[in-house]
Amino acid sequence: MAAPITGRNGRLYVDTSAAANGSAEPVSNLNSFSVNQTSDRTEVTSFGDTTKAYVAGLRDAQGDFSGFWDAAGTLTQYVADGVARKFYLYPQAGSAHVGTYWFGTATWDLTTTQTVGGAVESSGSWAASTSVNYVQA
Repeated sequence: MAAPITGRNGRLYVDTSAAANGSAEPVSNLNSFSVNQTSDRTEVTSFGDTTKAYVAGLRDAQGDFSGFWDAAGTLTQYVADGVARKFYLYPQAGSAHVGTYWFGTATWDLTTTQTVGGAVESSGSWAASTSVNYVQA
């Protein structure tokens, strides 16, 4: 079993090019992301069963991200345009775990929040448009 790692070196890379056909670049100023991988479940309980029974259906992958707004970044301009974009999520970028990551293509939503007493923040969510895979180094 691997030892726990700190989350401070995580990194999200997204293709933020206008046509979504460029290289995935690191998204700056983020401090949180999540990956939610679930499967549909269909109940198939029959008469006489002693417990409910389910079969697995299609897999799903979605996630969230948050951090601080980057006025010079392309995240705000292009990512929430409805175009599927490739991405890579590294739980430990720039270390011995650099070969461990999730990747796929997703559509993105983005929210920018500003308050009088705080920094301008960006957050959003993504939903898979292709399979999302996990690679472990």
